[in-house]
Amino acid sequence: MDSSLVKNFADIIDLGAAARGDQDMFVLGDDRTSWNEMQARAGKVANALAAEGVGSQDRVAFIDKNSVEYFEVLYGCAYRNAVTVAVNWRLAPPEMAYIVNDSQATVLIIHEEFADHLAAFRGDLAHVTTIVVIGDGGDDASYAAWSDAHGPECEKTPSTDGDVCSQLYSSGTTGHPKGVQSTNANFQALFATVDWDMDEESRNMAVLPFFHIGGGGWALFGMVNGATTFTVRDFDPAGVLRGIETEGISHAIFVPAMLQFFLMVPTDSIDLSSMERIAYGASPITEDVLVKSMAQFGCEFFQVYAMTETTGAGTTLPPEDHGGDADPKLLRSAGKPIRGMEMKIVDPETGEEVPDGEVGEVWMRHDGNMLGYWNLPEETAKALPGDGWLRSGDAAYLEDGYLYIHDRVKDMIVSGGENVYPAEVENALMSHDGIADVAVIGVPDERWGEAGKALVIAVPDSGVTADDILLHARQHLAGFKCPKTVEFIEEIPRNPSGKILKRILREPYWEGHDRRVG
Repeated sequence: MDSSLVKNFADIIDLGAAARGDQDMFVLGDDRTSWNEMQARAGKVANALAAEGVGSQDRVAFIDKNSVEYFEVLYGCAYRNAVTVAVNWRLAPPEMAYIVNDSQATVLIIHEEFADHLAAFRGDLAHVTTIVVIGDGGDDASYAAWSDAHGPECEKTPSTDGDVCSQLYSSGTTGHPKGVQSTNANFQALFATVDWDMDEESRNMAVLPFFHIGGGGWALFGMVNGATTFTVRDFDPAGVLRGIETEGISHAIFVPAMLQFFLMVPTDSIDLSSMERIAYGASPITEDVLVKSMAQFGCEFFQVYAMTETTGAGTTLPPEDHGGDADPKLLRSAGKPIRGMEMKIVDPETGEEVPDGEVGEVWMRHDGNMLGYWNLPEETAKALPGDGWLRSGDAAYLEDGYLYIHDRVKDMIVSGGENVYPAEVENALMSHDGIADVAVIGVPDERWGEAGKALVIAVPDSGVTADDILLHARQHLAGFKCPKTVEFIEEIPRNPSGKILKRILREPYWEGHDRRVG
């Protein structure tokens, strides 16, 4: 399959079906879907969407764990030149409703597993006119009946390179997530400039959530190269390792927390020899976990540093820089920019480029850089300062062409590959009557890379406990956003304008750690 011929997502399924036909395209457990079957199902979804009035560049919201229906909808939307909005299924109901409303989607496709969530936010939906439920639809349309009411032959709506094809949401510093608009041209750049060594013989495992660029984007990269994609609905370390043996998996991407979970599984009786390459990234990894993981799998490892805003393109530390004769220091780097990626380190205050070895903000210029944030012109202007550059928000330095991440310009916490913004958590915690002030920071965590810690000034004589605060957090936030620990302090340092000095708060916890972010 010639990836250079792919101009949009619809081309992936059309060219793949023509080349691969009845061969497996997508595997989830015992369910196997061929390229021809996926093409037919996508055509039915496209016709169903057309019947709902969904047209070019309209948004369609999707809430489910990893499933075949995700790609049926993604390719069905592509036939309509519509945009799939994959919503993080780990969110609390109000958070889900915000994204669905913000995207202005008129059709919401949701799995029955999230029926309680739907019941909680149904009344808050502002634009949705049709709800389609995967499974038992109840009073709503059943996905199977909704799509099967139409034939597989559909008219393909023309698209341009500048049309948006994906809108994933990235958490915002204001507490509201931002819709990252990725275009056909952005994905063309990803497919053309990233070399992950996959072809039609590859068996590619994509177990990160599809609402994440490392999940859906990784799967799409395999598909555009004709690889068979394997996924799981729920991550189970032992089950995934057995799946590698059973299915002869050759390629995969894992976040460091997953690699650490794998190390807890006895693998002497599991054959992992089919593995050729493993990518890792999205959060900090210790050298101990990396070295032990390389020994466990016995295959090539390469690191990826990227963002949703760059459509998954960034830097890579290739296999030849992992062990052997390579400088051990390189394992602490994020590698070198990929082909076609320009990168510079800039003083965030002056906007001037700084010399090698000096810490500043990472700026990236690549054809994969997003179009902008959906309906947020001011945020877009901040992130895209002009001349094709994108501000990463990460602080780092360059040395001999390698990027070394040092800290964050922004305060984002990456916990187990999930982005958490302290401002959102702080806003939720401040609604507790026993909290006078709070700062949330990321601290080292052996399992998750980073974990949230709430530093709290309690209301005098309130009697509030750490358990009270953690319970309050769980009632108002998705689980992965909740702080793991609470510490009571007497003062929160702030600058003259009132901004919390997070660096001062973080420093004691990160002392002795070379790497502050993945």
